[in-house]
Amino acid sequence: MASKLPVLGVRIEDELKEKLKYIADYNGRSMNKEIEQLIIRHVRQFEKDNGPIDTNSHNN
Repeated sequence: MASKLPVLGVRIEDELKEKLKYIADYNGRSMNKEIEQLIIRHVRQFEKDNGPIDTNSHNN
């Protein structure tokens, strides 16, 4: 079944992509899930440092 989650395309250098793939494999994740985990950690740290993000008040 196809996911209904929005798609986010990212352009990165080949070497960085290969390193990310290595880390994802090491952690037993797909590259997509590894990136998702990195983003989750980054958002949590941002909110810890700056307070909760109100996504309803931000213009897309």
